[in-house]
Formats: sequence, C-alpha cells, structure tokens
Amino acid sequence: MTKQVAIPCILMRGGTSKGPYFKASDLPADIATRDRVLLAAMGSPDARQIDGIGGADTLTSKVAIVGPSKREGVDVDYLFAQVSVDKAIVDTSPSCGNMLSGVGPFAIESGMVPVAGETTSVVIFDENTQSRIESIVQTGDGAVVYDGNAAISGAPGTSAPVRLNFMDIVGSKTGALLPTGKLTEEIDGVTVTLIDVAVPMMLFRAADLGKTGYETKKELDADKDFFARMEAMRREAGRRMGLGDVADKVVPKAAMLAKPKDGGTIAARYFVPHNTHAAFAVTGGLCVSSCAVLEGSVSDGLAVRPEGHDRLIVIEHPSGVLDVTLETRDTENGIDIVKGGLLRTARKLMAGEVYVQAAVLQAEAELQGAA
Repeated sequence: MTKQVAIPCILMRGGTSKGPYFKASDLPADIATRDRVLLAAMGSPDARQIDGIGGADTLTSKVAIVGPSKREGVDVDYLFAQVSVDKAIVDTSPSCGNMLSGVGPFAIESGMVPVAGETTSVVIFDENTQSRIESIVQTGDGAVVYDGNAAISGAPGTSAPVRLNFMDIVGSKTGALLPTGKLTEEIDGVTVTLIDVAVPMMLFRAADLGKTGYETKKELDADKDFFARMEAMRREAGRRMGLGDVADKVVPKAAMLAKPKDGGTIAARYFVPHNTHAAFAVTGGLCVSSCAVLEGSVSDGLAVRPEGHDRLIVIEHPSGVLDVTLETRDTENGIDIVKGGLLRTARKLMAGEVYVQAAVLQAEAELQGAA
C-alpha cells in the first residue's frame, strides 16, 4: 500500500463559502472512515489546518459530497459536511445553502447532468434536510458559465448567477415549522422563537442580550460572555426542539434580530454557532425570512413586513444584504411557507486530487477484507 492516497475533487467557492466537492463514489462508504478522510483532507484538527486544504475558518472548512440520485425526479444527492477546524468532528446534521450553490455546476462538470441549453436545471436532493432544491445554472456554449454580472454580499467581484429554488423546507430536522408549537417562549429570561425552515434556529432580539444588532463580526466574536450565554440558551433550545444534546452539533443555529437600517426588511447577525458568520448562511436566510413574516414572533416590532404571497425579504448583515424570495399562502392557523428562493454565485477554483495518508483508510480496507 502506498503511503498516500489520491482522491479526486474540485475546489469551489459556493456563495460565501469554500471547500472541496467530492463524488460520493470516490469516498469510503464506511462513515467513520469517510469522516477520518475528510478530517485528513482538510487538515483538522489544527487551528491553521496547515496539513490540509482547509482555510482555517468555519466558512472555508466545508465539504460537499455529490452523487447521482435514484430518486424519481431528482438528478443528484448532496450531503454537506461541516469539518471542525480545531476538533476531530465532522458534522452532517446541518446543510449549507452556500455550498449548495456549487452543487449544480459540480454535477455538470462531473458528467452527472448533461447541459440542456443556455441554462440547465439540476434537481438536488439535500440529504441533510431531506428536501429538494432546483438549481438553475448558466450553461451557454455547452459548458458551465462562471463569468457574469451577478454580485452577492460576502464574495468579491461578479459571477454568473445560480438560482436556487428551495422546496420541502419547513421542518427540515424537526418536522414542524414551530417545533415546540409556540411562536415565542423564554429561555434564560430571553424571548426567543424556535423555528425550523431549511435549518432549525433559535432567534432572539439583539437588545435582549445587550446588543444593537449592528455590531461587526469582530466586535461580536470578542465578547466571550455573550457567546457563553447564547450557547447555554442554544443547548436548551436544542433540547426543546427535540434535537437532544447539541453540545457537539452546530444545529440549532442562532441569530439575533434588529430593525433594518438601510431599507431592508430586517437586520440580523448569524452565528455558526460559536462565532459570527461574516455574511449570512443561505439556509439561515430562509429561516430568518420566514420568521420575519410571522406575526407574533420575535420579529414583531422589528421587521418591515412585505405584503402579498410572493414576498421579497432583504436581510441586512455584516457584509451587505441577502435577498430571499418567499412564496406563502394563508391558512386557518396563519401563514404557510410554500417555498423560498435565492440568487447565489459559484466558481470553480481548482480541479485535481487531494492526498491523505493511507492509514486513515485502514478501517475501510479491513471492512472490505472481512466481506
């Protein structure tokens, strides 16, 4: 056996995140072995990830695993893995909508989905949330187009747009819009809304934890007492939402809300969960937007609620804004969230092989030998 093993991948920027995209067939089937491979590939656990291709930040220590789908009406299956930078933890409980924006282009680049014309629709099954997303990719000249005029906050320059239409987003992990059945409740004396749209979240008003809601990432990350209190609340929120002990999980996520300052719908800061997101997560944007249209939630008095059933929600965040479209309908019990959409961009950065030490594949080899 060689001392190192080469695994094909494409390094891509997806939205405001970055990481390697792997074919599922190129990774071990055994989950424990697969996780060791991902840790080795990214260089974790190590604060600098110096022995891998991770970027020493939660936004650049992400992995997308993609394979052809056997589900009817679905092109590819997508599994997202958040690889901890400084701990030997691979968490597949959340999804990542930013990395999702690169799945369509990767599926086309990898030959899983043929080019259909000027644009190509790729229907993705998100294994993390058990939901479907349509990704509309620009494919002029018979290949993925990355150059374009679309700009998103948190990523420099412009690129070709990737349109994401999210379906089946309500109750992604808990099976319910409001897992506890309440629009608001108190945790540690703070009013929160526990909501699950694309990702389970605990939302609270910034002022209730002594913040304005307009702080920078640097300012918030420096406040260790704030994070300690929020983490204790988040763990209790996870228990109430039926997620069990979430101490070593990144869901539920948390966000704090404030009145918009620059003409948006609401201002928000998103936590991932132990530091502040430099921009805003796609799944978190869908969840916060849903809360913003729910009367009686913690968004009351803060959000500028748009009218109608096809709503544009503009979230103001540290790097700019995130535009979310929500399709809603009225029910006897209030508003029902039908689907949500966002415009993202993605770019292929590098294609090749990442090398890991052969020892991390030992368990897989032993399993195959036993078979």
